[in-house]
Amino acid sequence: MKISKLHDFMETRSFALMVGILLTVMVGGIVQIAPLFYIDSTIEEVEGVRPYSPLELAGQDIYVREGCYLCHSQMIRPLRDEIERYGHYSLAAESMYDRPFQWGSKRTGPDLARVGGKYTDDWHVFHLTNPRAVVPDSVMPPYAFLNDKKLNAKLIGAHLAAKKAIGEPYTDEMVALAEADIYTQVDPDSDDIDAFLARYPKAQVRNFDAQPEITEMDALIAYLQIIGTMVDFDEYQANINDNAR
Repeated sequence: MKISKLHDFMETRSFALMVGILLTVMVGGIVQIAPLFYIDSTIEEVEGVRPYSPLELAGQDIYVREGCYLCHSQMIRPLRDEIERYGHYSLAAESMYDRPFQWGSKRTGPDLARVGGKYTDDWHVFHLTNPRAVVPDSVMPPYAFLNDKKLNAKLIGAHLAAKKAIGEPYTDEMVALAEADIYTQVDPDSDDIDAFLARYPKAQVRNFDAQPEITEMDALIAYLQIIGTMVDFDEYQANINDNAR
């Protein structure tokens, strides 16, 4: 009876109804927001995910600069057709060092969340230079100029320092060696390979575009080849299954 009377009271008095709605929204908002002040991160960390190497980071900057994200998402949804086409669904942790993140659902071109290792470096050079030579109906513009544009590595140390300042786990050593690490990653004969791979596990070391100078094409391909390769999904799924038992 009391509930019925309260219901009638609220429905016949617009101001009281408005106050009730505001109180409900406020309480709901506090319940959702307050816990965020007491936890370090809302993202579950996954083994293998690391910050990008200097060359990969430079490649991601080029990827964003050229607007690749406008036609290619990096977010495989947990739907059967997407998983069968692209691979394991995307994990939030895979994007924890992406600023800006590369999610989305608009796919003028295919999703690239699992593109790392799918094609050879030569394929990427050929495709980026002349997309329609690979896919005749492609609407992707050519990026041949990346072959001729030398990569500016001078500011990469400052970039890593900025990332470190906002909480990404770059060390002082990584920042100090940032420019040198760019040259190390494209030279398999470098004396610092082992130390570099200790800093950036699973980084691929080679001359990506087969040119003497380090170009923006090198950086972009280094980035493309690492996307989706940091996590061992067989091991990840095995851990999920063990925890579910």
